[in-house]
Amino acid sequence: MSPQFSLRLARSAEDLKAAQRLRYKVFVEELGGHGEMVDDENRLEQDKFDPHFDHLILLDEGLNCDPIDKVVGVYRLLPSDRAEKLGRFYSEDEYDLTRLKSSGRKLLELGRSCLHPDYRGGKAMFHLWNGLADYVYENEIEILFGVASFHGTDPQELAAPLSLLHHRHLAPEDLRTRAQAAHFQSMNLIPEAEIDRRTAMLAVPALIKAYLRLGGFVGEGAFVDHAFNTTDVCLIMDTTRMNEKQKSLYTKGSHA
Repeated sequence: MSPQFSLRLARSAEDLKAAQRLRYKVFVEELGGHGEMVDDENRLEQDKFDPHFDHLILLDEGLNCDPIDKVVGVYRLLPSDRAEKLGRFYSEDEYDLTRLKSSGRKLLELGRSCLHPDYRGGKAMFHLWNGLADYVYENEIEILFGVASFHGTDPQELAAPLSLLHHRHLAPEDLRTRAQAAHFQSMNLIPEAEIDRRTAMLAVPALIKAYLRLGGFVGEGAFVDHAFNTTDVCLIMDTTRMNEKQKSLYTKGSHA
């Protein structure tokens, strides 16, 4: 039976809990991560930033289950005007965002993106991205950024894909975020000439590859997140640098 998708921003405490339940399934149960506010008893992956973000949720209304388990995709979104009121972006613990914040342009931080395993490789991500495109259009966002993750915390095991990102997809200087000095992990681990590009790209997670296809870049340096059992990179997309086909997805959405 085909999924019966619906997409909206979370509008209640129940919607938020449903997003946190999916995040628990993916980030805690599947990937082995954890955090100081994770609620294992109720199976919720949550943190202190959740109340300040918009939460884009994708539901499969056709599922015969508790409503909290109908959410099959989520995105956490923080526009720069709200970040100013909050006093920071979530990812500032990991990356120096000075160049983005001083650009004078409207920013959107993306995070906690995940899909239920049963919905990967199908239309679910397309629905989520269309909803994100509408959000970008309606809020006049110019630059999107956020942390995306490789599974695992050994940079040497990820040397080939990290080095490929560093050599081929590093952000322009004016947008180049940099991992905070206290925990800067170089991504320049293998000379470009020695990288097997095909093998390295196969090791890049699907979400990161999707951003790169849209014209995205990465910041300089990685962050090893032992609590979440991941190695993080900072992705940046500038809508003015995309080609017209790419740009239509993130600046016009369904309004094209």
